[in-house]
Amino acid sequence: MKKKYIIEKTKEYVKNKLEGEGSGHDWWHIVRSYNNAVDIAKKENITLKKEDKKSVDMFIVELGALLHDIADHKFGYSDDDRKSIITDFLEGLGVEVEVIDHVVYIANNISFKGGKNKHKMETIEGMIVQDADRLDAVGAIGIGRTFAYGGYKKRVMYDPDDHREIDEKEDTVNHFYEKLLLLKDRMNTQSGYEKALSRHRYMEEFLEQFYGEWDGER
Repeated sequence: MKKKYIIEKTKEYVKNKLEGEGSGHDWWHIVRSYNNAVDIAKKENITLKKEDKKSVDMFIVELGALLHDIADHKFGYSDDDRKSIITDFLEGLGVEVEVIDHVVYIANNISFKGGKNKHKMETIEGMIVQDADRLDAVGAIGIGRTFAYGGYKKRVMYDPDDHREIDEKEDTVNHFYEKLLLLKDRMNTQSGYEKALSRHRYMEEFLEQFYGEWDGER
């Protein structure tokens, strides 16, 4: 009962913090990531049970998914800021230190960080939450979020005359190549990978259509 109460209070807290945020990292991103994380965790638990291995801690998965974008580095927060904010909130709900530390670990290591984050999640709970977050960056939802974020950052949609390296370009379409199309092969879990496959294909089809329309061929 207490865990259910903590999850509900965490949902309220995160919704109040992120509702209406305009960069694509809003409350509904959290809801989708949470739903993906729970679904992946259930599927991974089936596999772990068959292999007679320790099951996934669903409580940590739920908290990690809900709190993973609190005080995100994209908005100027540091790992220490995030640790302090998450710790203070969860301590106030009476959450155990070991659980808090695990949730902080997930939040501080989940980010793609322009492909420069070389850290690999070391816990199955962290792997699941990271996969869930990455799934929301690909497919139809990922496309929508990418252009929402591009508008938020006042970036041009596409610049065919920009011949710089991928990591130097700033148009929105370039984000597909610097991040989104790479995520399928960076999934941690088999369940996450299987979910990513159709979303990846959808993005490839979108780009083919986009370039055809851009050149007046479609």
